[in-house]
Amino acid sequence: MQAPVFKRVLLKISGEALAANQGFGVDPSRIHEIAAELADVHTLGVQLAIVVGGGNFFRGVAEQAREMDRVSADQMGMLATVINALALQDALEKQGIHTRVQSAIEMNQVAEPFIRRRAIRHLEKDRVVIFAGGTGNPYFSTDTAASLRAMEIKADVIMKATKVDGIYDADPVLVKDAKKFAEITYMDVLRQGLKVMDSTAISLCKDNNLPIIIFNLNQRGNIRKVLTGEKIGSLVTA
Repeated sequence: MQAPVFKRVLLKISGEALAANQGFGVDPSRIHEIAAELADVHTLGVQLAIVVGGGNFFRGVAEQAREMDRVSADQMGMLATVINALALQDALEKQGIHTRVQSAIEMNQVAEPFIRRRAIRHLEKDRVVIFAGGTGNPYFSTDTAASLRAMEIKADVIMKATKVDGIYDADPVLVKDAKKFAEITYMDVLRQGLKVMDSTAISLCKDNNLPIIIFNLNQRGNIRKVLTGEKIGSLVTA
């Protein structure tokens, strides 16, 4: 069995990934497929933390929120991430993986509050920790929450699971000859305005020299490949 190249990772999964082809809500078969992959990589001995988005239910900057106050819309988006975190926790526990959900918004009957030292202790005890509620503040995306939590738990890398196989200079769905970057610097991502993560998240990673790997979640086995050092996706580094 190949040994992992990272000891502690933060995996960012979008809410849309959980909806699959439904486009809305949680697709039960897709979330169980993702949980099975996570259970597989958990056997490698990797300490795994997850930040999940909420775009499959509500997004503060989406068309549906146009008439709303931005703070209220973002708070609804944060609550959507809690729904996704609970769904993912359930799917992981059905795989026999001990899992804890920690929410940045306090809701004691549903999830633990986010406490950094407790989160690290869970990871050391081989539990998967899912961070919900974003940063707990409006105007900050779940990408920024992923960067923040990764640094707080001292993760070795952020793995951002998307529906494309890396970073391109244009949308590969719309532009046939879009160029893929195997490796790119934080500054180039910011300079070129590439839609990898929002600029706050990229800047946080740049200031703390935290590498980001962007890869395709829809290809089965990719999470394991990234963790065992295979060169797939795109690497953002200094």
